[in-house]
Amino acid sequence: MQISNFFAAGGVVAWPLIAFSVLAIALIVERLVFWLRINRRQPKVIRDILKVYQQDPNLAVHRLRQNANLPLARVFLEALELDNPTPEEFRLALESAAQAELPHLKRFNTVFETIISVSPLLGLLGTILGLITAFSSLTIGEVGGENTTAVTGGISEALVSTVMGLVVAIFTLLFTNLFRGNYQRQLALIQEYGGQLELLYRRRSEQKEQPDYASTR
Repeated sequence: MQISNFFAAGGVVAWPLIAFSVLAIALIVERLVFWLRINRRQPKVIRDILKVYQQDPNLAVHRLRQNANLPLARVFLEALELDNPTPEEFRLALESAAQAELPHLKRFNTVFETIISVSPLLGLLGTILGLITAFSSLTIGEVGGENTTAVTGGISEALVSTVMGLVVAIFTLLFTNLFRGNYQRQLALIQEYGGQLELLYRRRSEQKEQPDYASTR
């Protein structure tokens, strides 16, 4: 079956399935670029900033601003730009900033889930409509001849819409699971590196308080 005939056999539901496939491909490309940039740059940048912070916090903040397009950099900036916060306030700032980043990390997930759920249903709808059309051409009492041939041909063509719906859903599902895995790893990294920054900040706070204790003796 030629491609043009393939889409024609899908019937009216072929058009929304084509629209879903185009939308899914566009969003998948955007998410691939997003995660590729983060996975390549972020670990090295954050490790370097944690090292710099131990020596020069101001320089660390400057480098974070230069990399503000990275999720962890924005999380760190929200806490480090506070004016002399207590360790508890610093921790709360990290947690609230991490929560604010979640929608960016899960972007388009709802669209992907909708495509995965609706595409097979559209395919099934197309098959049912195709079967109705095919059997409507069959006259009661006729078991052979041209009408029967038309019915069998119509049934095979009606199944095309189901194939299209499943292909769109499976293709989108594979990449959705890939992005979900990246999201889970990103959450783990936010907790890990956020905990390291919080520990470094607590140590610096304790070192600043030590001279005050000494002067009161």
